[in-house]
Amino acid sequence: MQPTLLILAAGMASRYGSMKQIQGFGPSGETIMDYSIYDAIRAGFTKVVFIIRKDFADNFKAIMEPKLKGKIAIDYVYQDLHSFTGDFAVPSERTKPWGTAHAVLCAKDAVKEPFAVINADDFYGRDAFEKAYTFLTREVNEKLYCIIGYELAKTLSDNGTVSRGVCQVDANDNLVSIAERTKIYEENGKITYEEGDKKFEVPWDSKVSMNFWGFDSSVFAYTEKIFHEFLKEQGTNPKAEFFIPIIGDKLIKEGKGNIKVIPTDAKWFGVTYKEDAPGVQASLNALIEKGDYPTNLWK
Repeated sequence: MQPTLLILAAGMASRYGSMKQIQGFGPSGETIMDYSIYDAIRAGFTKVVFIIRKDFADNFKAIMEPKLKGKIAIDYVYQDLHSFTGDFAVPSERTKPWGTAHAVLCAKDAVKEPFAVINADDFYGRDAFEKAYTFLTREVNEKLYCIIGYELAKTLSDNGTVSRGVCQVDANDNLVSIAERTKIYEENGKITYEEGDKKFEVPWDSKVSMNFWGFDSSVFAYTEKIFHEFLKEQGTNPKAEFFIPIIGDKLIKEGKGNIKVIPTDAKWFGVTYKEDAPGVQASLNALIEKGDYPTNLWK
């Protein structure tokens, strides 16, 4: 059974205002997401499922379908505030969906095979997709999932601080915990994060999560159970978010399974700040000059 690529794109509309304004970074106007799909196809993925907002569906399909037709099977899932909430009364002040793990849960009926999850606006690199494909076709099962672990030093921004999920990994490459560290930056040859008014050092070779996960489809039932617990505990907080690391953390702590941390030496890049955009274009141009990508992905 060939794995599916699930792309979290529901938040793009709010960031960009309109799907038509998705920024092109490649020489032929390619978005960062185009490069992820291209890498997934050449790694062996045969289907892509986009998680989007229903009100942007027509614009989104008009952009993506002409490019991808005949290259990979496409499906769409809509993340809606009321999806999978059951008889829970959603507070009237709650205006946006419940976060990345809720977005994954919304794909329950569309994905029946092992799958990878990525963000739409992060560049992950070819190596990451090849390693994810290998894991999803050879190792994944209902008790073993994975996360692609990036070297922290390769995920920083020159234009400000970043937040990263710093992974603690055991001797067998299994995830022990993910700690969300905010305000990470390089200073005087060291990587530092701030918490309150204190500064702490983080090792250069720390593995961090960039939200690239590999799951067996059994994760949906588990996620639904945890989501209902989340709604009971935090559903009345209008800003509470149900993130994917919550699922990973619960799975490990409840002894339901393991999450393998698969290291990649690929350099991640993305647009955390608008000032990052020229650097993203320069990084893509360098990869194209090296021959890693054609000048027009979908020609």
